[in-house]
Amino acid sequence: MRDALLVIAWASGLVILAWIVLLLYVRRQLLVLWREPVMKYPILIIESDDWGAGPLIQAEALEQLRALLQKHSDDMGRPAVMTLGVILEVADTQAMAKHPGSYLGEDVRSPVYAGLRAVMERGVREGVFALQLHGQCHYWPSSLLAAASQAPVAAWLYGPPHPRSEELPSWLQARWTDASRLPSRPLPADAIAAATTKEAEFWRNAFGWVPDVAVPTTFVWTEAVESAWASAGIRCVVTPGRRYTRREADGNPGGVDKLIRNGQRGQGDILYVVRDAYFEPALGHVAHDLTAAVLRKWKARRPCLAEMHRYNFLDEENLQSSLRALDGALSSVLRAVPALRFLATEKLADAMRARDPELIEGAFVPRFKAWLVRIREIPRFRKLCLASGLAVPFALLERVL
Repeated sequence: MRDALLVIAWASGLVILAWIVLLLYVRRQLLVLWREPVMKYPILIIESDDWGAGPLIQAEALEQLRALLQKHSDDMGRPAVMTLGVILEVADTQAMAKHPGSYLGEDVRSPVYAGLRAVMERGVREGVFALQLHGQCHYWPSSLLAAASQAPVAAWLYGPPHPRSEELPSWLQARWTDASRLPSRPLPADAIAAATTKEAEFWRNAFGWVPDVAVPTTFVWTEAVESAWASAGIRCVVTPGRRYTRREADGNPGGVDKLIRNGQRGQGDILYVVRDAYFEPALGHVAHDLTAAVLRKWKARRPCLAEMHRYNFLDEENLQSSLRALDGALSSVLRAVPALRFLATEKLADAMRARDPELIEGAFVPRFKAWLVRIREIPRFRKLCLASGLAVPFALLERVL
């Protein structure tokens, strides 16, 4: 009997030692997930990019979106919110056709965009739109000129007026890297600083205030860009949960130098939020997809920032079908998640920064429950927990809580 007890004690000690080693191995990830803000309520933000300089149909599309968003409100009476990632400038193709080899831009301050600015500003006043800086352009102009020998790029640069940036090769749509050839190369720091200063000035002239939130085009940006944004007054950056720094030889984003969680801080105390849900009706996404994304995020007590691009609304057929899809999706989410809150991204960032008790959970038990869900995301951690037996006490804790 004594020998059996010794064997049990020895085996138990080995198991506990294995648990300690495993927890020490992932301690950094565990701590990051513990520090990540825990939401008191499910939150949905529709994040829509690429609005601004470009096709004139945007004004009509935004007017219809503004009316649609007002139809839906949360149990606090707040309307659904769509952020608009604003592009301030697009190539002036008619002027460039007269001056080949020079880049000339047409920006949102032009009278031709007066109707677009008006509907944006009206939506902001009504609380259904929130404007975010997406970039001066949806490309780096000198990269575009350097690639103008390619037939599709030349056709875009010297073609019809008010072109769609979506029609450019995807790698050239990245603003903060020189993608004139692949893999892309870093931009000079002084060029980045000058470009961010220009963006901030254009924004103030167009809208009358300093932008609070930036959304990197194609989610490619660098530490130097982040520092320059912070100097220009940007306080929040929307991310996909990692920082891509270049376009690879195949044109895809790459060069990840940082993994990101909600509430983490970057250069100049910029706060990160994570957008990694998608609702693109033109790609076949339906109401259930948005509801499932909100519920998945709420299980881990995270906000749901759902990406939806301008291209869903740029022709009459897509416009009407995408409006119907969004209308149905918002109705579906509100039925499935009655406690849902609609919020602008900048308000979410402010709440995270201040640990606002109205939105951010401070009590230990709810935070611990959320942490137990989140730790399953750590690569290989779930398998190691099963192999070591650590899954058993975690499962018991979840059941008790």
